[in-house]
Amino acid sequence: MLDALKKFFKDLSSDHEEAVRFGEDDERLAVAALMFHIIAVDGDVEQQELDQFKQVLQQQYELTEDDTQVLMRLAQERDEEAVDLYGFTSVLKRKMEPEQRLKVIEALWEMVYADGSVHEFEDNTIWRVAELLGVSSRDRMQLKQKVAQRQKGSNAPHPKGNQ
Repeated sequence: MLDALKKFFKDLSSDHEEAVRFGEDDERLAVAALMFHIIAVDGDVEQQELDQFKQVLQQQYELTEDDTQVLMRLAQERDEEAVDLYGFTSVLKRKMEPEQRLKVIEALWEMVYADGSVHEFEDNTIWRVAELLGVSSRDRMQLKQKVAQRQKGSNAPHPKGNQ
């Protein structure tokens, strides 16, 4: 019984520590949740997508392995709880400059191209996120082409859905 109580309080404090590290209004959590949404929107989360997700988070935010794992888990939880994309994009629109929002769209394209293909749901989701962030269609498409060119050597994209 005592061990169960200790574990309960330890779990509570660890959840609290994670919430402090990545609070509801933390732009890193909002970006990570959008990234997870992109890799899950086609209904198939592949290991190469998770690897890319981890790599982009670590590079973009200079996170430790432990912090990256926590952020990935919290991002998945937030995405699964979300009813729309606005909760994430409103945080980003409030806290980020327009140039930073372009980086978010670029990171989302990185997620799309992680498996070597562009699904129509992924493309449509980025269009909606870009609209909510105030990123122009021109900038969105230029970032898509930029990431596609970068990925061309390793993953030639091919459409999974109707485009």
